Amino acid sequence: MTGPVRVSAARRAAATRRESGDLARGQSGQAAIELIGVLPMLVLLALAAGQFLAAGRARELAGHAAEAGAVALMRHEEPGAAAREALPGTPTRRLRVTVDGRRVQVRLRPAAVMPGIAGLLIADVVAVAGPQR
Repeated sequence: MTGPVRVSAARRAAATRRESGDLARGQSGQAAIELIGVLPMLVLLALAAGQFLAAGRARELAGHAAEAGAVALMRHEEPGAAAREALPGTPTRRLRVTVDGRRVQVRLRPAAVMPGIAGLLIADVVAVAGPQR
């Protein structure tokens, strides 16, 4: 009687190994499908991060341009031109410089990584050219 019992135990072990191999193949297929499902969300997250980095850069550049305009105003030079010169290569359609008395305001729209969001993240910086005289 030990013969048939050993054979059936060996068959069960072989069947278990086959089933675990099928299970591993099924799990790798499921992982691939899950990756395909998550991939668009990862791309969207990367684009959003890039847009926020572009907005931070626009804020820094607008601050530099506003300061340059305020310095030009103190030197009795054209503040708008000085602010624009502080931003070489920036398209004028993304930039607006306003001078009101001793205040120089620079509004700069960031580069559009995600066009719908770029317009919401406009940098608006004001620099004052010293006290009123």
